Amino acid sequence: MYLEDLIPGRRFTAGPVTVSAEEIIDFARQYDPQPFHLDDAAAKQHIFGGLAASGWHTAALTMRMVVQALAGLPWGIVGGGGDLQWTKPVRPGNSLRLEIEVLEVTPSRSKPDRGTALVRNRTLNAAGEEVQVFTVRLMVPRRPETTPG
Repeated sequence: MYLEDLIPGRRFTAGPVTVSAEEIIDFARQYDPQPFHLDDAAAKQHIFGGLAASGWHTAALTMRMVVQALAGLPWGIVGGGGDLQWTKPVRPGNSLRLEIEVLEVTPSRSKPDRGTALVRNRTLNAAGEEVQVFTVRLMVPRRPETTPG
């Protein structure tokens, strides 16, 4: 799949992936050791009102689904930055799915072998509520020219 295959409005999906309390706590121990990610009793006293996955855990789960959804990109998923929003906590037992929409495609003027695609990644829980929205610009190769012969 090349830049030419990514037209605005095209959609990709992946998932579901279900997150357990054990996974939330294990991730938090390593990468985001805050009480509301580590202990349900402590989390109940917090604004989350119960154990919630780290936003970075949600981002990591989403990345796994992005790789599944866009597996055909020859260079893999190469991001150039974007806007990340965590809109709702992810709870133990939540089943997440991903919807990707291509928003914009721009061939490079200086490097004819590539371009960028602006995509919106929406991570949704089973109720269809957004838990994360990541709008990101990806670097994507253009289809190689074939020589006649």
